[in-house]
Amino acid sequence: MEIKLVGITQVYPVKTGGKAGLNTVIDNINLSFSGPGINVIMGPSGCGKSTLMRMIGGVRPQAVPTPSKGQIVVNGVEVHDQLDEAVTVFQQYSNRPDLTVRQNVMFPFTLKFWKSRVSKEEAQQRVSEMIKVVGLEGKEDHYPTQLSGGQNQRVALARAMATRPKILLMDEPFGALDPLTREDMQKLLLQLQADHSMFVVFITHDVQEALVVGDRVVILSKQPATIADDIFLTAPKPRTAWLQTTEARELKQRILTKLVNKVVST
Repeated sequence: MEIKLVGITQVYPVKTGGKAGLNTVIDNINLSFSGPGINVIMGPSGCGKSTLMRMIGGVRPQAVPTPSKGQIVVNGVEVHDQLDEAVTVFQQYSNRPDLTVRQNVMFPFTLKFWKSRVSKEEAQQRVSEMIKVVGLEGKEDHYPTQLSGGQNQRVALARAMATRPKILLMDEPFGALDPLTREDMQKLLLQLQADHSMFVVFITHDVQEALVVGDRVVILSKQPATIADDIFLTAPKPRTAWLQTTEARELKQRILTKLVNKVVST
């Protein structure tokens, strides 16, 4: 999986004092990704992290050209529409309250697009497999209101993984979880990525989380967003012991300095 962001600029129309104007959210970003891995995007609130992530997956809002300038190129092909091989997991689980765990994980395969690609038998096999992988065996008939926050996020992750995405987009997926559950979900993500060799884009505000899961950490500046820093992490996973090293502490301070200062560029 090779993904290139070439000269990405995003401008949105705004009204200030009754007058029409333009707000530049992202300004001439160039990034290149090659191969599977977990690519963390960090930056100040409202700097355009989610906008950039959605672009990578080909999500285009109506009535607004996205990107305003530049190209998103995946495996040599410019992306104009949502990618079939990309799926998104949000902080809010988006589990339907009227469906059981199994029905929620099965939901994509009830849609015309997936019905035409995956047989009912294979879909059921995938769903059963992913429910087991995320540790929800025995809870297949439970409803979201009967589950904890961490369990609901496991349902959302199982649903995403059942479609076998090549690109997994994660927008602060563990931000609402308690510390212990968050750590469990980080371990699960690392295992899933290792087993399925996905290209993951992971947005977080938590520096330690970035150091735990990331293979690369891209830090955006305040608006208009540019690349404030780009860090490649080479320490082997899991990184429990490594987090106590001088290298890890220095990297954490480097990231925090960029975020706190909200720098414009390196």
